[in-house]
Amino acid sequence: MIPELEKDKSNRKSLWSSTFSRLKAALVKTNKAVVSETSPENSKETTALDSAAVIDEEYLQELEDKLIRADLGLPTVNLVMDHLSKSSRSKTWTEYDVRSFLKNELSKMLAPANSHRLNIRDGVLNIILVVGVNGTGKTTSIGKLCHRLRGNGKKILIAAGDTFRAAAESQLEIWAQRAACDLVRLKDGSDPGAVVFQAIEKAYSENYDVLVIDTAGRLHNKANLMAELRKIQGVIDKNAGTANLEILLVLDASTGQNGIQQARVFSETCLLTGVILTKLDGTAKGGVIFSIANELKLPVKLVGLGEKIDDLQDFEPELFMEALFA
Repeated sequence: MIPELEKDKSNRKSLWSSTFSRLKAALVKTNKAVVSETSPENSKETTALDSAAVIDEEYLQELEDKLIRADLGLPTVNLVMDHLSKSSRSKTWTEYDVRSFLKNELSKMLAPANSHRLNIRDGVLNIILVVGVNGTGKTTSIGKLCHRLRGNGKKILIAAGDTFRAAAESQLEIWAQRAACDLVRLKDGSDPGAVVFQAIEKAYSENYDVLVIDTAGRLHNKANLMAELRKIQGVIDKNAGTANLEILLVLDASTGQNGIQQARVFSETCLLTGVILTKLDGTAKGGVIFSIANELKLPVKLVGLGEKIDDLQDFEPELFMEALFA
């Protein structure tokens, strides 16, 4: 093999192995929720998918409960269990059979890998509008995202559109410095639309590759929040010309089905193109990914696997499934 190709193959294999290890570690709790759990009676781990499973009503109910606790969501769980019941009827299945069925069934819910890619184009301004509820890790995700893009050689500009929280703007300023990106920030309480307008003008005049826009996330004041988002999108539509637009919703994986409700609220106003799922490490509710895919028909594009600046990773459906069922 040509040395360069061999080196490239080796690098990709090393990257795959490293990402798999981190993802597997992040999904430990979700893995236990789906595949096994600890019995409080004897403190020993018992396999949720019994090695000589008899597919009867009791077994199905137990498995259904486990999937619900993993936060796949009732509509998704009902669909999976219905297919499992029909597929296993009049058959004697082993643990391997049930594992294989679940893995295949859940894999089919995830869109093809290419739809999970962040859509960044060359030769045009790319605008990434980031929305989400306060506390989901939105500002941190923006900082990590900009660090990734900067590492790929992109010239990045950040717009501090959450003008109602001085702390959020200050945090964003710190992340901009860490990621070596420029920031457009007006005085506290300024019109978010004005921030976005100035940022778009600067992005075009100074030839930035990517403009990342932060937004407010005060969901308790839904009417005002949605009005602000509509105004920001109007400013983008009017002034961004041929820019390539991504609208990413940041969800906290540990909130499970509450995150699905948040997504529905934001989708009323924004034509969401994908999801950044944060705090996937340390939660047993990673099954919410399947609800996002099955109920919302949205691709998860990035996942947060820790607190470090490089812990925001591309979502790889195949890798995720391997780690989940490892």
